Amino acid sequence: MPQSSLHDPRASLCDDLGRTVRYVRISITDRCNLRCKYCQSNAQTCYIPHDNILQYEEILRIVKILHGLGVAKVRLTGGEPFARKGCPDLISLLRTQFPNLDLRITSNGTLLQEHVPMLKKFHVNAVNLSLDTFDAQVFTEITGANLLGNVLNSLDALLAANIQVKLNAVALRGITQPALDDFIYAATSLGIDVRFIEFMPIGHDTAWSKDLFCPVADILALAWERVPLQPVSVDNPLQGPARMFEIKGKRGRLGFISPISNHFCHTCNRLRLTSDGYLRLCLYDDQQYPLRTLMREEKLDDLALAEKIKQVIRTKPLGIHLLQARKQQQPVAQRTMSGIGG
Repeated sequence: MPQSSLHDPRASLCDDLGRTVRYVRISITDRCNLRCKYCQSNAQTCYIPHDNILQYEEILRIVKILHGLGVAKVRLTGGEPFARKGCPDLISLLRTQFPNLDLRITSNGTLLQEHVPMLKKFHVNAVNLSLDTFDAQVFTEITGANLLGNVLNSLDALLAANIQVKLNAVALRGITQPALDDFIYAATSLGIDVRFIEFMPIGHDTAWSKDLFCPVADILALAWERVPLQPVSVDNPLQGPARMFEIKGKRGRLGFISPISNHFCHTCNRLRLTSDGYLRLCLYDDQQYPLRTLMREEKLDDLALAEKIKQVIRTKPLGIHLLQARKQQQPVAQRTMSGIGG
């Protein structure tokens, strides 16, 4: 294969179901300063040893290969990405080496505020903040830390810097419904997207239960009672799975992501790269492919690594089949969300 073929637009990443991968979520660390009940699970946290974490140079190499194969969107996640030393350096290198990359970050917002000027400098396209409530007591109950003020300060700083912000809230029965008016007010007063995501049964000894699970259709129905909504039609190959609604006559939008009650597996366009260097084709699938080993031990060059990635992506499964096969109250995947990079 000639070197130029890595940058041939025809050399895209397609699976056997005809889905084209354009988007990769990269977990740069499994460490987090919060212990959210829907993410860490009830199991005792055991962090990945430092030697097994991908080096930033290795992340850049994988992004180079994936970008050459048609991936146009990269999201840095964790754990909490800013819990890893040198995260701003990685952002700088990504923007310098890939100036046209759609570069985004998902953060819990507790460590973010001081980095906002850097995000502005390197033209990060958007930041997703995880925020499940505006009530300080409820925030502490969900996350295990009294840090709501840090998140709100980060939100204010991002908006002041004119950086696109989305709020992501996990829909939790008995928690999200009472907070809905606050979320609608945030969307309309700040002119941002607020998105509700269903709680997924992921991770050994997960805290998921029927009592906590809340279909986002229930949140949508409550939102309809409060404000007039208009569905938004989006034709964008990089678009995520949220069903978006404008609030008529107001700024801001509401979004609803339903991986459990109304799956979107047939249009999935993403991969995940775990912080210990495994390529994960589906959030629900514990089958992983060891890119770190291929780079460090087998010492594959870029072309060989690209061919390996193309081969494994052909087997990308339909997550709904894995979800349907799980046993009652059992997790659909054993690794916690913080380990996968949600």
